[in-house]
Amino acid sequence: MASLLEGKNVVVTGGTGALGQAVVARFLKAGAICHVPSRKAADRPASWGDGQVSIVPDIDLTDEGAVGRFYDAVPALWASVHLAGGFAMAPVADTSRDDFLRMMEMNAATVFICCRAAAGNMRKTGKGGRIVNVSARPGLDPRKGGGMSAYAASKAAVIAITLSLAEELKNDRILVNAVAPSTIDTPANRDAMPNADTSKWLTPKAAAEAILGLASPSNMEINGAVLPLFARA
Repeated sequence: MASLLEGKNVVVTGGTGALGQAVVARFLKAGAICHVPSRKAADRPASWGDGQVSIVPDIDLTDEGAVGRFYDAVPALWASVHLAGGFAMAPVADTSRDDFLRMMEMNAATVFICCRAAAGNMRKTGKGGRIVNVSARPGLDPRKGGGMSAYAASKAAVIAITLSLAEELKNDRILVNAVAPSTIDTPANRDAMPNADTSKWLTPKAAAEAILGLASPSNMEINGAVLPLFARA
């Protein structure tokens, strides 16, 4: 797969997070040139080795202008992977309108804004491309998200955006898919759930491999799919 992605430009939002670092590392290994927007300046993780990657600071993914300028500066974009988002959990009685809108902005609005900018760049190249969004298991099945009504709604919106854009962009040869992971084995999740059985959690490397498959030029037919990445049995 390295030859397929050699020299191709890929954006990874949320690329400095636990999952993002694994995704960027996998894309670099496949030969991609990675562009990582970040709210703050961040150090380059050692796991990225010597691959071609740039971290671009001061990018607010809810700011249409900033996102547009960032994507316009990426030459001949091939793929855009949207990992950035947030999580909050509370009973509905304790979830305010602002709490709900915050989840929608962090998860759904950022995906929409980045998808729009990515599609614009890809259309200019005329060579097609790949977009991969990240939903979550509660977005695919909200019944699995008790106490997560706002979060589940925002991740369900990510799925709706994905399916709609897959139809809209298919004639431009831009394939749009999503993954819907369950609990990922990250330091933050281990801290939040110290008594959980982490042996069944999804590893960042496994998630990264699935995302790479959808973003690769070798994926010629999968479009409008939501791939469940659930914890191991």
